[in-house]
Amino acid sequence: MTQPEVVAPSPRVQHGPVTTLEGPRQRERIRTVVVADHDDLALLLADRIVEVIRRETAAKGRCVLGLATGSTPIGIYRELIRRHQAGEVDCSRVVTFNLDEYYPMAPDNPHSYRRYMRENLFAHVNIAPENVHLPDGSVARERLTEHCAAYERAIAELGGIDFQILGIGKSGHIGFNEPGSSPDSRTRLVTLDTITRKDAAADFFGVDNVPREAITMGVATILEAREIALIATGEHKAAIVQQAVEGEMTPDVAATFLQRHGHATVYLDRAAAAELTRIQTPWVLESVAWTPELTERAVVWLAERAGKAILKLTARDYSEHHLSPLLAKYGAPGPINGEVFNRLRDKIRGRARLPARTRVLVFSPHPDDDVISMGGILRKLWENENAIVVAYMTSGNIAVFDHDVERHLDFVERAAGALGLDPAAAQRARQTVEASFERKQPGTADLPVVQDLKRYIRESEAIAALEAVGLPRTAARFLDLPFYRTGEVLKRPIGEADVAIVRRLLEEVRPDTVFVAGDLSAPHGTHRMCKQAIDSALSAPSAGGGGPRPQVWLYRGAWQEWSITEADVLVPLSQDELRAKILAIFKHQSQKDTAQFPGGHDDREFWQRVEARNLETAAHADRLGLSEYQAMEAYRTLLPKESER
Repeated sequence: MTQPEVVAPSPRVQHGPVTTLEGPRQRERIRTVVVADHDDLALLLADRIVEVIRRETAAKGRCVLGLATGSTPIGIYRELIRRHQAGEVDCSRVVTFNLDEYYPMAPDNPHSYRRYMRENLFAHVNIAPENVHLPDGSVARERLTEHCAAYERAIAELGGIDFQILGIGKSGHIGFNEPGSSPDSRTRLVTLDTITRKDAAADFFGVDNVPREAITMGVATILEAREIALIATGEHKAAIVQQAVEGEMTPDVAATFLQRHGHATVYLDRAAAAELTRIQTPWVLESVAWTPELTERAVVWLAERAGKAILKLTARDYSEHHLSPLLAKYGAPGPINGEVFNRLRDKIRGRARLPARTRVLVFSPHPDDDVISMGGILRKLWENENAIVVAYMTSGNIAVFDHDVERHLDFVERAAGALGLDPAAAQRARQTVEASFERKQPGTADLPVVQDLKRYIRESEAIAALEAVGLPRTAARFLDLPFYRTGEVLKRPIGEADVAIVRRLLEEVRPDTVFVAGDLSAPHGTHRMCKQAIDSALSAPSAGGGGPRPQVWLYRGAWQEWSITEADVLVPLSQDELRAKILAIFKHQSQKDTAQFPGGHDDREFWQRVEARNLETAAHADRLGLSEYQAMEAYRTLLPKESER
């Protein structure tokens, strides 16, 4: 990961004890701590690290920390910086060893983990430079074996690592110990797995630019640490986390080797823990309190397991799938089936049951999230005579390919005479931009003028897409929030300037309903950061313009959808409405065919993913016995008081 800006520590926040989510742990093969929110993990881990530093420096005069990079530990490092600057922790006797580094990688490269650590931690605390150790991605290949051996010796000479921080990749790697890594492995050069390289593609502006090798501590080196904390956040990690925590120990998932360590703990936010048995299906492990929400989840799960519509579930189905207690509570399957069926049926809202003649404010993190996620409901809301404002929160300019800029500049140069412009000036501008592209390295920031040009491309596409779903271009607002304006993948933290822009818009529009991207993925991703700015603005006393608080509707991003049990509202779409939504997505031509950041391991275009998920939501409802529709969009709704949390 890169970090273009020197990170300012978060302001001091008074907080009480972090609440953990409890539940039966029979299937968990390693100690696992689950908290409600990723911010809680930063507090919890910072508490533990400070405790270890104080204990070890008092006992032996130094503390040896094993450190990780990536987006997951950033919150922990910011909290440690804050505590250091508040005088709560002294790092002068801390020694650090980092897990890994890409190879080859110059130390001053924007993607270098040495640079990441300097900008995210070392430059802000009093760790002595001579106490910092990182694998050297610039060492000559013929010297790599000795370099790795020396790294191992340095760890051993200091008595080993006291506390090791780990992340987990989608391949199950810890460090860069990819599938097939031996539990006896030591620091070495490895070949990166395809999944790992795809995960890193966004940082390098394309998978082809991601190094194919890396230097990493070995599994045995990691397991010799006296205490280990594996940290995961976001639903995109949920599947691999479940394998690491509940699966058999296997070289195919290196993280499972942590199960043999006596003092290893997995720390998760609620989203990353979503597929653990105690979170996903707690009723198979113990008796539960049957709330309406849990009953709905269990009955839908049962219908999926039994392959039946809800109203056709029998007593035998309940008894054979760990749900006899639920059956006993109701006495017979009919009342349970009917209650859940009615709850799900009532979630379906056609146009007549959607807001009408009200004020609606849609926040779109990127210039295409509105039509990707809610292109169907947007048209219906406009037809219901709502006053709609769509606020595009960031420019999305880093997701525009250089060749798109060249194509637009070629058009300007060719059309200059017809537009009454100076053709020579247009030619000079094009040549300047193209020369900058020839000098640019993958992942480095564009010239300011190029960043502006890419922003204008995204804005013009957003307006065309709005018009495609029937809204006027005057509905668009381009906020261009400051946190995004780095020209690189990772952004600044959300600041007061970002919140103030959102707050002013809320005060101007005075919406009755606000639509927000409700992502559960990377905590420092753009969608989550935009939501953070909205949440802060909504919590201000004047957020509603002096009136009642708006109701908040959460939609999902380009890669996931709310499940039928998670959703509060299911909006049916006809075949024509789905087609119109897809045509609106097509207006984002810079994201068509091949997007700069396609995301995850799904090579389909955005419109293909959207079509598949909207069709599947409707098909799932049909399988459960609900009314049959062509497609559906799903939303969660929050009461005004909930949206302030």
